[in-house]
Amino acid sequence: MSTSKYKKHIKSMSLDKILSISGKPGLYKIVTQTRSGFVAESLLDNKRITVNIHSNVSVLSEIAMYTLTEEVPLREVLKKVRDKEDGKQTSVSHKDSKDKLEEYFFEVLPDYDEDRVYPSDIKKVIQWYNALQKNDLLSALDQEEEDKSSAAKVEEAHSKTSANPAAVRNVAPKASSSKKGGSTKNTSARKT
Repeated sequence: MSTSKYKKHIKSMSLDKILSISGKPGLYKIVTQTRSGFVAESLLDNKRITVNIHSNVSVLSEIAMYTLTEEVPLREVLKKVRDKEDGKQTSVSHKDSKDKLEEYFFEVLPDYDEDRVYPSDIKKVIQWYNALQKNDLLSALDQEEEDKSSAAKVEEAHSKTSANPAAVRNVAPKASSSKKGGSTKNTSARKT
């Protein structure tokens, strides 16, 4: 795929295709689904990794932040950061002090719940926003969610791999062998 086509494709991506993988730095985009999970590409260094279906994965479109009255989707929080920063990198770093991060986040989301939103959560939001901005993916915040989210696709892949197809296949031969006079056929009718 040429670079221009690649950039065009990545700019049209929605948050349903962008995820965070526990234990891995940064954000990833889903490239393709496999039998045992999926292939994801890092937004940091463009390296591809295979992610097992049992890995702890969070799709950005499924994340919400607690406020005093409701849960606000991450999409809306990131839009507020974008509006505050005019689409540029954040004015604070995720490495800044806890007080500075909380002050910044109160400007973005004034009614966020301080008891349930930790400084580590604020750091993630800032890191994620900056990663999206650096990769020209802020337009993903405006994209409508796709009919079938990646989270649903991951769950569907999980159900396919956890079902035992061999057990299903073994039913048919047993049924056909009994029709051909296998050991389960009633032979008492022949003895009369």
